[in-house]
Amino acid sequence: MATYNYIAIDKNGKRIEALHSAESEKNLVSTLSANQLTIVSITEQKKRASIFKKSTKIKSDDLILFSRQLATMVNAGLPLVQGLDTLADQMENPSLKTLVRKLEDDVEGGESFSQALLKHQKVFSEFYVSMIRAGEESGTLDEILNRLATYLENSAKLARKVKSALVYPAVVTVMSILIVMVLILKVVPTFKNIFDAFGGTLPLPTRVLIGTSDILKDYFLIVAGILAVAFFLLRKYVRTEKGRLQFDGLKLRIIIFGSLMKKVALAKFARTLCTLIKSSVPILKALEIVGATSGNKVLEKTLSSVGIGVKEGKTIAEPLSKSRFFPAMVVKMISVGEKTGALEDMLTKIADFYESEVDAAVDGLTSVIEPVLICFLGIIIGSIVIAMFLPILKMSTLVTEGF
Repeated sequence: MATYNYIAIDKNGKRIEALHSAESEKNLVSTLSANQLTIVSITEQKKRASIFKKSTKIKSDDLILFSRQLATMVNAGLPLVQGLDTLADQMENPSLKTLVRKLEDDVEGGESFSQALLKHQKVFSEFYVSMIRAGEESGTLDEILNRLATYLENSAKLARKVKSALVYPAVVTVMSILIVMVLILKVVPTFKNIFDAFGGTLPLPTRVLIGTSDILKDYFLIVAGILAVAFFLLRKYVRTEKGRLQFDGLKLRIIIFGSLMKKVALAKFARTLCTLIKSSVPILKALEIVGATSGNKVLEKTLSSVGIGVKEGKTIAEPLSKSRFFPAMVVKMISVGEKTGALEDMLTKIADFYESEVDAAVDGLTSVIEPVLICFLGIIIGSIVIAMFLPILKMSTLVTEGF
């Protein structure tokens, strides 16, 4: 459906200029003629293909608010089209307002809500669309929307915790690199000129530091170019199936941070699978969606194997027990949940447990990482300072011995 800007004259001779959505210009002409309007001009509005690339992006908080408010309206008995129209009127984010208008047009045109969402996969994930489809089929759309809002809130909270744990070390690391580069490119050459004036053989640490400084200063653009090319090639490799699998596996093996990321992945796995099962999404489809939305190729590959096992008639716990990714406790709880018919409850307990583990890990990491980074920065800068002052100390010793 396209949007047209038209100018027309009504039967009283009044000039009208407005926007109108229609399947085609021909349909719009028929509509205007039926309303006894004399058409002056019709211009099609160009689509804003870059709407989601602007600064007003649609964030998870926007989706949470959208889901929660739409759930309230549907629960109150308001027709879906009318609910979308009301939401669009009160949306502050222009990108989301435009999106909701498009959803409204599609639903009003005869499409289901899930089909309309499927056209905007950059905003609505496969998980979101599948949940909405399940809600439409079961007649519990309001309940599903509330469940989606709760899930998105928990996911956003988990993501914020991880970011808070990673921001500080990232900032300190960048600052350390900048300080070291200033010392090597600006301070060390000054000391080099002083040492050259005195002559003599410099200590080995000083010669290594000055040599490093000369290479970086004389060939800075070449070194920077090599690093940029290496980063580009590495990034391109990581985007391949094999590269992403290796990179995600490496992330899980990083000291301290690897354990945190694994706990986050397990919490997200349990929470997402529980939400999908509660919403009556078929188990095979649920496992596929959980893998695709996990953000980790190792977990996605593991869940793909689990799906194959379930197709062959096995329980979920059987193939999970053969995986190194899932701890024995998780496998045992899922096994008990399947046998007792309380899988949803078990998955909820697993998610709650690992979310609390993430909380504890983030708190512990924050208290430990600060002294470790300060110590690391002190060693690097201290080594440079010592290397610079070794010749001065050596000269002082010689002068003292001479007297």
